[in-house]
Amino acid sequence: MTVRVLVADDQEIVRTGLTMILDAQPDIEVVGGAADGRRAVELARRLRPDVCLFDIRMPGIDGIEATRLLAGPAVEDPLAVVVITTFDLDEYVYAALRAGALGFLLKDAGPALLAQAVRAAANGDALIAPAVTARLLRTFAATGPAGPPAQPVEPLTDREEQVLVTVARGRTNSEIADELHITLSTVKTHVASLMAKLGARNRVEIAMWAYETHRVRGGSGR
Repeated sequence: MTVRVLVADDQEIVRTGLTMILDAQPDIEVVGGAADGRRAVELARRLRPDVCLFDIRMPGIDGIEATRLLAGPAVEDPLAVVVITTFDLDEYVYAALRAGALGFLLKDAGPALLAQAVRAAANGDALIAPAVTARLLRTFAATGPAGPPAQPVEPLTDREEQVLVTVARGRTNSEIADELHITLSTVKTHVASLMAKLGARNRVEIAMWAYETHRVRGGSGR
């Protein structure tokens, strides 16, 4: 299956570079490009790509608002959005994740990680640049959430608590399986259960909840 991607960045050279990298992948096709958030939202609603790759700082509607309009809590049929930015400790990044972004990468992430993030988002998974996962979430969780962290609808099991921490540290399902010595299908079952109990729409929201409830503190996460 070919993953259809929309790329939005106000710098033409960046859009062109991202498009060339993604189009070089045998299973990824860039179906549109936009220089500002408003155009990106229009194209996304019309083309319904599998993944939207958005810069944060764009004229008109920025990447945060574009993400909220396409993937926010009020969106009935959300699109998968990956945010790509130059700034790894920018408050706008955390806001974009809050707005519904499934992934976060730095522009120097490299072709392999970029393609991995796009594929993960297309599968409903989330990928945040490993080098900044823990630092980013810890930094902004420390400022406090908008309100008290939501309480799970049912208590988490001991194994779910373990999986929760590994997700918050940016581990992939395969890495979690290896670390906890369980099968990949068992990991997926626990992640799905966490999403249901926490009312989280994706792994990013699971990770943020873990930081907001102080389940994860200190360390680099890798």
